[in-house]
Amino acid sequence: MANESMAQGGGTRVIVGVDTHKDVHVARAKDELGRALGELSIPASSKGYRALLAWSRGFGEVRAFGVEGTGCYGAGLARHLHGEGEVVIEVIRPNRQARRLRGKSDPADADVAASAVLSGEANGVRKAGDGAVEMIRVLRVARITAVRARTQALNALHALVVTAPGELRERLQDLSDRKLVRTCAAFRPGAVAGPTEATKTALRSLARRYIALREEVRTLDQDLERLTHEACPPLLDIFGAGSDTAGALLLAAGDNPERLHSEAAFAKLCGASPVEASSGKTTRHRLNRGGTRHANAALYRIVMVRLRWRHQPTMDYVGRRTAEGKSKREIIRCLKRYVAREVYRALADGGSPAPSTS
Repeated sequence: MANESMAQGGGTRVIVGVDTHKDVHVARAKDELGRALGELSIPASSKGYRALLAWSRGFGEVRAFGVEGTGCYGAGLARHLHGEGEVVIEVIRPNRQARRLRGKSDPADADVAASAVLSGEANGVRKAGDGAVEMIRVLRVARITAVRARTQALNALHALVVTAPGELRERLQDLSDRKLVRTCAAFRPGAVAGPTEATKTALRSLARRYIALREEVRTLDQDLERLTHEACPPLLDIFGAGSDTAGALLLAAGDNPERLHSEAAFAKLCGASPVEASSGKTTRHRLNRGGTRHANAALYRIVMVRLRWRHQPTMDYVGRRTAEGKSKREIIRCLKRYVAREVYRALADGGSPAPSTS
């Protein structure tokens, strides 16, 4: 405990705000009237988490912890507090404009976190992060980076073919990606004694890297499909939702989807809720640029699949809205909102997905 100051507390209820960092967390405790009770700095470790909990309970009954960065540096602390039966509220970082006016310090940010919980401005329950969805999240991180590396390897392979010595270039330049990788992986250049041998060595290295990454992605896809099906089978029954799309939507909801109090809240979380942009005689809604963009992209892919495969209820809806004068872009936004409703119902009740768009 690096820095501690305490005020004597009675039988009051306590709100604790925590500003989290990689190595150190700073906490401030307040009572329900907003009076400061104390300040504490702890190391970001299990020992520090236990010290924070004991310190907080020393003031009285803890109503809630407001933790900044529960999905990053505060993840370990949030899990520990949740495991101890405490209420953990997710607090967004302080407003930049307000922070410029009052200055920036870790104790001040912790004070703002406690005040946000006390005022009700921060009321979002953190994602649990201790179940199948957390497993999906970490595997998706590995898959995304593997796919990017695989693409980079293939691009580098093509670039080397373009600049390869003439005879080698003519042999490889017209091959398909699959044949190019297979051919280059089988090269036996021997000792590197000239540009041709060096190029063959580089091509073989890139081709074998591509093959290894392809197998890695395939293995991760199998695990992700299994985990997604175990986490929420009805989600995969929704027309147009594959394991990758369903995984992105599960990540938005978290391991505890009950924290989302309505399908409107889930739509807003996905950035699929319309934002009113009316003025004068014009009544319209515009694109919502907030929310989780990966989940928004997943909703978009579901809509595109339905349009591509001419999902009948979706096509009927498109025809009706087109007759009303809506543009294709506006119709797609409406369809994403409908899909968000289906996804929420599949997440909420664990039964059959909601009826398709009508």
